Amino acid sequence: MIPLALLLAIALGQSALMALAWAVQRLTRQSGWVDATWSFTVGAGGLCAALIPVGDLPTSARQVLVATLVGLWSARLAGHIALRTRGAGDDPRYAELMRTWGARAPSRLFWFLQSQAVAAALLAITVYIAARNPAPGLGVLDVVGTLVLLAGIAGEGIADAQLTRFRHGANSHAPNAQGRICDVGLWRWSRHPNYFFEWLIWLAYPCFALVPSVDGPWTWGWLAFIGPAMMYGLLVHVSGIPPLEAHMARSRGAAFAAYCQRTSAFFPLPPRRPDTD
Repeated sequence: MIPLALLLAIALGQSALMALAWAVQRLTRQSGWVDATWSFTVGAGGLCAALIPVGDLPTSARQVLVATLVGLWSARLAGHIALRTRGAGDDPRYAELMRTWGARAPSRLFWFLQSQAVAAALLAITVYIAARNPAPGLGVLDVVGTLVLLAGIAGEGIADAQLTRFRHGANSHAPNAQGRICDVGLWRWSRHPNYFFEWLIWLAYPCFALVPSVDGPWTWGWLAFIGPAMMYGLLVHVSGIPPLEAHMARSRGAAFAAYCQRTSAFFPLPPRRPDTD
């Protein structure tokens, strides 16, 4: 059984945190705090989903492992976004949304962030299913899930670090620094390697959820695919790639169009032709 009361309480807490993110955005006019808060919100919900006792069942090693991994992911991502936001301008994706919404922007933003709280609640279900798999002990799929998730965190961290170094260079006074496209390291293979590795992180949770017992895979375990399926849709088709690439097309023009021609949008693949820079 899935404890609906626990998941509802987590969802309400996540809704409150995203309402706080809305208030901070209105106060600071920096939308980057929204994404930092969302990362923390998902991590906090995941920790609760993994560790809050349900009935009289003892805490399992899988619960502790999943909680540790979701906490590590959340701390790294929220910390990275918070550091990036400090002293920076507004996130161009949110800035464009606010411009499009016009006079109704404050209320539209509030409900948009509440939709993000709904997404966070669905991710909490994914973590709950992964952590509460009743299969005894830790199995091969637990090891696979751990390695995939750590690879995702490492890959996302490397991509973020490469982009940060590039931005620092682009903000220098070097000739031709402004207006360039980050196409170094992982960014030569994917236009959004950070998004790809973020999706990979969530693809790890079904591994924990589907560790088989003597009776086969846990029936509820298939619900863990909610996380990776939703994240793929959001990153590739909704709030990730589309608004960011629209901003890049406006601000980088022909350079970004050429980058798109040679570089995969999401999945890392060899460049379709050598760079001519």
